[in-house]
Amino acid sequence: MALPKHVDDAADRLHEAFARIEDARARPTSPESLREWLSALTDYAQALMDLHEFTNESVHEKLHVLAGLLNMKSFPEEPLRDMEPRQPQ
Repeated sequence: MALPKHVDDAADRLHEAFARIEDARARPTSPESLREWLSALTDYAQALMDLHEFTNESVHEKLHVLAGLLNMKSFPEEPLRDMEPRQPQ
């Protein structure tokens, strides 16, 4: 599955889990509603983690494309702010 499809899938799961959380919270408190709330919250956390991972992977891929366009062999080891020209004093 392509990365954008993974991101869309994770976002859909996040929205679905959020709706389930809201549904469970709207019900009177009972062991069953708490179980459903916890299950939905677990699914929400998993979808959020997946979304974070896929988004980071997407950014990483884009950085490699940019590096290729700039003919860079690898990314600099130093933070980019350290590469800025120094101001004359």
